[in-house]
Amino acid sequence: MRKLKAKSKNKSLLINEIGTTTDTLTSRGGLSLFVRYLRNIEIFPHLHRLFGCIRKSSKGQSVIEIFKQLFCYFVDGTSRHLVYFDKLKEDSGYAASVESSPQTLLSSDSVKRFYRSFYWFQIWLFRRVLQMLFIWRLNITEPSIIELGVDGMLMDNDEAEKRHGVEPTHKKYKGFHPLQMTWDRFIIDAVFRGGKKHCNHGDTVEKMVRHIVNKIRNKYREDVPIIIKTDSGFFDQKLFEVFEELGIGYICSGKLYNDIKEHIKKLDQSDWRCYESKEQSWDYLEFMDRRDSWSTFRRAIFCRAVYDGKQQLLDFARSETIIYTNVGMCQEIDNQLKSAGYEYFFKADNVIECAHSRGKDELIHRAFKDFGHEELPFKRFAPNAAYYYTMVLAFFLYEIFKEDVCSEIVPVVSYATTLRRKIIDIAAKIVKTSGKIILKVTTSTWKHIKIEILWEKSGSPPCFSWA
Repeated sequence: MRKLKAKSKNKSLLINEIGTTTDTLTSRGGLSLFVRYLRNIEIFPHLHRLFGCIRKSSKGQSVIEIFKQLFCYFVDGTSRHLVYFDKLKEDSGYAASVESSPQTLLSSDSVKRFYRSFYWFQIWLFRRVLQMLFIWRLNITEPSIIELGVDGMLMDNDEAEKRHGVEPTHKKYKGFHPLQMTWDRFIIDAVFRGGKKHCNHGDTVEKMVRHIVNKIRNKYREDVPIIIKTDSGFFDQKLFEVFEELGIGYICSGKLYNDIKEHIKKLDQSDWRCYESKEQSWDYLEFMDRRDSWSTFRRAIFCRAVYDGKQQLLDFARSETIIYTNVGMCQEIDNQLKSAGYEYFFKADNVIECAHSRGKDELIHRAFKDFGHEELPFKRFAPNAAYYYTMVLAFFLYEIFKEDVCSEIVPVVSYATTLRRKIIDIAAKIVKTSGKIILKVTTSTWKHIKIEILWEKSGSPPCFSWA
């Protein structure tokens, strides 16, 4: 009887009908913060200057409006299909949240036309924007040492229809294989390539490194120490010579040839040293090595794992690696490290630690895939390249938005999914009154994400300057 009485008391809470409303509502209220941030860092005038020539007539939307909606599309992350734009075009609440009128929202056809109008000289302009954003952040954070990662990132397009440039990769599926340079949490430069291109294909890496180092020396600081971290896919004397010529350091995983293994066996047990981290312990040997085709000896550190977690490994089960570096070889990079107070980098322990930190660089690729998507929408290579670079640029802007605006609410190391659930996907009502447009949220949302702080920070970020 008590249960029946309880049910009868709750009849006033039951929903009996459904209907529509003319109120301007949105489930992506956080996008207004992102658009406000983009507007106040003043990146749109630079994009218009570089890409404004793509617009052939006064009809249609401006390049600024197109880029704004594309960036919001990637940050939103609800769909990876371009037809999603057709759904958004019917949503007046979404238009209000991104500060656009419903008439200016893009359709899937307009997005396709935009990307199909790109020529290669325009596509390469994306790299200029990425590099200048990188220099801008360097001048804000003012690091005393710059550690860069260079690696390829496979993009699985095996299930997509035939695409130009989708080729078999070493992971046994078809896709693209762009080369990417990373710093901190950012992708600062990239070269979009077909799947069959290996990591160190042609002279792409050399040109990329030369260009970035020149930018850093001219636009940031001439004497800042720069260290490049790579895996064994870039184990090449020609690259080492380029790095040494530029006066930068390198820490590269090498290849374990049979003669190296034989040399290790001949060394005395007393020559071994131990390096310990929080999660692992390594025995290591340090020696000078020169491959048959090399013109000089280089510093090499052979490492052998002692533990797998808390389990000690037997000799036959230990993983073995070898690291090559020019740090501590009395080259120009050593003088720069001494001047910056990083003499401890010369020690083998710190070289090993820096080499193992490459795992953090690979997390950037994982974060990028969580933010965007691997399958690209077009059949031709050039539109896919432009789409890819837009996604990389949106990822950079998302990362600095997270750092400059949302760091009190969302950790800067969190993936895009976390930011979307906490900041972007909030219900809001947009109201026009007394000549103002007001974004209204619930009291619980106001308190939970401290939206007044986010609003203030998104309105006063550091301005992007094209140095």
